[in-house]
Amino acid sequence: MTLTRRDVENIALLARLQVTEQELPVYVGSLSAILAFVEQLASAATDGVAPMAHPLEGQIQPLREDQVTESDHRDRFQANAPAVEAGLYLVPKVIE
Repeated sequence: MTLTRRDVENIALLARLQVTEQELPVYVGSLSAILAFVEQLASAATDGVAPMAHPLEGQIQPLREDQVTESDHRDRFQANAPAVEAGLYLVPKVIE
């Protein structure tokens, strides 16, 4: 898939990115090349390939122990709130 200048301008607008006139041709070429590579990957035969949890066989993700590392500061934080009830922040009703 080849992107046009207008396509890149629309993508930049949606992503709220400021792209200059000098950068546009670079982005058009780069993004088109990325999409062409993704199309190549989509054509790869993956039938019979099992999903892997880790790309290196025998590797496991080391996990830390589940321990509390911070104390409860809810009362201190809620002291600044305009309205609190039963440990919950009260907010104005906006939907009737």
